[in-house]
Amino acid sequence: MNNNRLGFRIRKINVTLLFIFVFSMANSQSSWIRVNQVGYLEEDVKVAVWVSKENNSISEFQVMDMATQKVVFTGSTADIRDTGKQPAFESSARLNFTALKTPGTYILKAGETESVSFRIGNDIYAGTAGIPLQYMRQQRCGYNPFLKDSCHTHDAISVGDPDGKRDELYFNTVGGWHDASDYLQYVTTSANAVYQMLFAYSQYPESFGDNYDANGDEGANGIPDILDEAKWGLDWLVRMNPDVDTYFNQLADDRDHVGFTLPNEQKVDYGWGAGKDRPVYFVSPKPQGLFKHKNRSTGMASTLGKYASSFSLGAQLMSPYYPEFSALLAQKAEDAYKKGVENPGVSQTAPGGAPYFYEEDNWADDMQLAAMEMYKSSGQKEYLTQAVNYGRLEPVTPWMGADSARHYQWYPFVNLGHYHLAVQQNDLRAQKEFRRNMKTGLQRVKERAEGDAFLNGIPFIWCSNNLTVGFITQCRLYHEITGDNSFLEIEAAMRDWLLGCNPWGTSMIVGYPEQGDTPEDPHSAFTHLHQIPVTGGIVDGPIYNSIFSNLIGIYLANEDKYAGFQSDYVVYHDDYADYSTNEPTMDGTASLTYYLGYLSAQAKGLERVAGGIIRGGQSKKQLSLVFTGHEYADGARTIQKVLKKNNVKGTFFLTGDFYRKYPGIARDIQKDGHYLGPHSDKHLLYADWQKRDSLLISQSDFEKDLNNNYGTMEKIGLKIDSPRYFMPPYEWYNRQISDWAKSMGVQIVNFTPGTTSNADYTTPEMKNYLSSEKIYDNILAYEVKNGLNGFLLLIHIGTDPKRTDKLYNRLEDLIKELKKRGYEFKDINTLLNN
Repeated sequence: MNNNRLGFRIRKINVTLLFIFVFSMANSQSSWIRVNQVGYLEEDVKVAVWVSKENNSISEFQVMDMATQKVVFTGSTADIRDTGKQPAFESSARLNFTALKTPGTYILKAGETESVSFRIGNDIYAGTAGIPLQYMRQQRCGYNPFLKDSCHTHDAISVGDPDGKRDELYFNTVGGWHDASDYLQYVTTSANAVYQMLFAYSQYPESFGDNYDANGDEGANGIPDILDEAKWGLDWLVRMNPDVDTYFNQLADDRDHVGFTLPNEQKVDYGWGAGKDRPVYFVSPKPQGLFKHKNRSTGMASTLGKYASSFSLGAQLMSPYYPEFSALLAQKAEDAYKKGVENPGVSQTAPGGAPYFYEEDNWADDMQLAAMEMYKSSGQKEYLTQAVNYGRLEPVTPWMGADSARHYQWYPFVNLGHYHLAVQQNDLRAQKEFRRNMKTGLQRVKERAEGDAFLNGIPFIWCSNNLTVGFITQCRLYHEITGDNSFLEIEAAMRDWLLGCNPWGTSMIVGYPEQGDTPEDPHSAFTHLHQIPVTGGIVDGPIYNSIFSNLIGIYLANEDKYAGFQSDYVVYHDDYADYSTNEPTMDGTASLTYYLGYLSAQAKGLERVAGGIIRGGQSKKQLSLVFTGHEYADGARTIQKVLKKNNVKGTFFLTGDFYRKYPGIARDIQKDGHYLGPHSDKHLLYADWQKRDSLLISQSDFEKDLNNNYGTMEKIGLKIDSPRYFMPPYEWYNRQISDWAKSMGVQIVNFTPGTTSNADYTTPEMKNYLSSEKIYDNILAYEVKNGLNGFLLLIHIGTDPKRTDKLYNRLEDLIKELKKRGYEFKDINTLLNN
């Protein structure tokens, strides 16, 4: 046995002993305080939940700083909301300590009852966006980087052709992800997982690092890891759609359920030999099922819409890295969307020997999202019209506000098509309509949560945690586009629920937080057979006791450490034999990437305007020198020389015209190790100077202009740096421009205002002319008064010959003076990801 594995076993023993201790304590305790085990952002709504087995109440609580052992906040009756009797508890209350914003580590006390420790601070979620990707890599089929081995390499033989002409044919469908702890694979969940990860990256590209290659092995490859993971899924979707007439829906069936084994050791015989080919099912408008059980399929649009939206967004975000693959995806998106229009209805997954399958009953949401992505990529307004029409067929995702639903009946659990319609600018009436629709869904869940101590309005159906992730995603998106604070408390409550503020006091994400109470015995062969953690996977979550009690083949293998917190209403078991509450799911995990991307972004302390980053984190004396250029390059060699002499890495945003006119300068700049990015191709003005929200350019023209800049960079031999940052021409943009850029995997950045450094382009006849001496003095005066931490300090690489007074000639003086004042100079990538 190697030392690493021995160490892991010792830790497992220690954790087991801890659980025995906690369990015995739980039996002697009568009250508990539940908190988010990770903690709270400084401006969060912060609420803990007190629960008791006794009919009791509290009138005061304290928050104690762990470092000083002093009480830093005392909550009185105004901060306590009595929520009365709850499932498994006789008494409960919500304890609000939102007013405490000081970073630190704390515990909360009410009488003799104490919470576990938790933190407050904007940095506490740093790096968490990559946690779900650990589980996604572990779920890979074909080559599995975690096992350093391959599995299911003979997939697959076609079955269930609705036309009866293409059965028993071999199709290479190797790849993708196993759906959960069994090894079935579905386009329904895989395409949604692909889209969710692509969407997460488009919203928060700065949150995702590059530590793994395309195969999932350790080692950077110049592509963000989340895009590597999404491409793994896209590659499989392409294989599942080998031609314009062939769309597959599912790989394998529940004959897979023959017992726990690692995927590379599985030897299921589907009739073609043990461990050989598995069946692959077609997308079918007719009920399917090879045995006595059949699904209720009525069409193809639910699956084809998911194909189209994933292919379309994939084409946009993969273009900088895989242009030929991107073109293929764009064509496949168009083909899938067209076929979906022609075949409305749902194509459900195929059951096997058991009656269980994904009972998806809605499809308009899938076509709505596909239409929006087609609109975003093409700019053709007929797609926008179609998206609105599809969206009106399902104004609110039906599970929102419902008490129950069948398994995956209304899927995906969040309608991102509504979000895209709510932010588009070309149909303001529809924009308002779909913002109302988003709010209506949230309001229904909020109303259902009334009286619940944990503010949980999610129905406890199978995979309730996935619904919870969908809900907090919609809360966050709605708040960001409207500024409406109505759902901030319930958003925080449902995030906190996933991280320990629930009746069981456990996080629902395996291994996160590392020192917290998290699932130790999930339904997974990796863990159960080999004690290998499935870190990052979100488990199914709590379920109605009535559902749990009637599932086939379910039992508890061990003593229930949460027995005291179970009820006749809802249960959760950290037990591998309970596949209904403790099995990690691939699609739920992928859906976490958006919200954890948001939380990770907060850790950086970035300042934003209209979706663009205008300042890095302010906790360190660091700044970035940013140079832009279009017509002129007279300062290029001076700037290069000064930066090299002073060992400073800068950031250069240059237009396509500049790259074409001065390719040698650009190559030399990159050779010196500086970051190069686009400044548009032709230096177009995107938005009206007086009415910032008024666009002067179409989406297709914007995308063409930006892509032409990138194309020119590649043509002259430049490497495209990642993450992709873009400073707009004239340093002027609006939220729509930011959203368009994000949909292409590009984050807009802009200079930090205040120093007047950007006025170095002015010439003496201009009213706003400032001399270089005045600008230099302004910079230093601003630093004395306000500091320059996190600044993007803009200087032009060249200016009009009419300006003989060049600021770049003072660059060395400025660098030396700021270094003397304790500042470090970083390129933009380092500054924004520090």
